[in-house]
Order: sequence, then C-alpha cells, then structure tokens
Amino acid sequence: MSLVTKNSRVTLHFELSLEDGAIVDSNFSKAPASFKFGDGSLLPAFEDALLGMQVNQEASFSMPPEKAFGARNENNIQMIPRSQFAMDLKEGMVVSFADVGKNELPGVIAQIGEEQVQVDFNHPLAGRTLTFKAQIVAIEETV
Repeated sequence: MSLVTKNSRVTLHFELSLEDGAIVDSNFSKAPASFKFGDGSLLPAFEDALLGMQVNQEASFSMPPEKAFGARNENNIQMIPRSQFAMDLKEGMVVSFADVGKNELPGVIAQIGEEQVQVDFNHPLAGRTLTFKAQIVAIEETV
C-alpha cells in the first residue's frame, strides 16, 4: 500500500472552500491535478495535510489563515496617485504592478478617490479560514 510521503508525486482531486461553504476552487468535476511534493504547486501546510494518505482516501482539513494565505496585513494596502493609472478603473478590478525587483504584483482596486486610489496587495484569501478537501487518485514515489 502506497502512502503520500515527502518523496511523492501525487495526483488528486481537491476543493477549496470558505467558512460559509462557498467553493473557491475545485477540480472534482474535472481531470485531477498532479504535483510533486515541494514543487510549490501547493502551500506547504496543504502538502503536509496529505502526508500519510493513500489512494482513494478522501479527507477535509480546516486551514486557519496562518496555514493558508496568511493574515491580512494593513501595510499591504497602499494609496497610489490616480494620475499613475492610464486606464479606466473600477473597484474590485485586479491591476498588475511591478515590485522593486520588477516582479509582477497583483493589486485589487479597493477605493477610487479624486486624487488617490486605494490598492490592496493582500492575497484575496488572506485572513480567511479555508477548508481544503482532497481525494488521492494516484501516488508515485520519486527520487
């Protein structure tokens, strides 16, 4: 019997839902996804929750913010001059910015004022307790 270890390539169905049961993402009605432990496809706590599971096993895990996408950080909410935006803005839209290292950094337009635009750079699921449901489809040991 094969169990999920830190040397596994895992194929699984998964579902991510909010506290109220609203589904954020799911592949239960689609093809399963595969990942190799530690490849960055899943958050470390999500990977760790799968350790010891076997093929066809299904389980649900409650993930508090610190194990999921982190707590909301008020320092990640920035005021940017409206003049720096060369587009029509709408609250809730996601805009791509470049950080100091020229990496893409998405921000959500939270409020639009006459002179300033409030941009929230927190992950949209930050501060949320999530339920991570997984069903293991296949396990392969890797080297």
